[in-house]
Amino acid sequence: MRVSMKNQLARALADYDNLRKRVEREKEDLEKLASLKLILRFLPILDNLRQAQNHLKDAGLAITIGELENLLKDEGVEEIKPNRGDNFDHNLHEVIEVVENCQEKNKIEEVVLSGWKFRDGIVIRHAKIKVCQK
Repeated sequence: MRVSMKNQLARALADYDNLRKRVEREKEDLEKLASLKLILRFLPILDNLRQAQNHLKDAGLAITIGELENLLKDEGVEEIKPNRGDNFDHNLHEVIEVVENCQEKNKIEEVVLSGWKFRDGIVIRHAKIKVCQK
């Protein structure tokens, strides 16, 4: 009988430990999801600020963009910045246009919009590109 009570106690402690770990994981997942939802709302704003900066070349706007980029970096967000001539990668890029008159097949011809990765390399927005199709 004593052995049975020890086994029950050991099982109860193990169950409690598993519950504690699961609750902690779920809490972390919820925090991650809340961050992600907010980050996804900031990305179009950053796109618009960058577009404005391309036309205005304003120092104050450049500072604001830099601060927003740093905030995103601190939250574990990394920009996907492909370059012209890079290979097309369906994991990182979304083709929005196929270009016919070009040099090399499956090479990026133009980057229309940067993409973004979240913690653990999860792509939250693919880079929008034009790709060469001979």
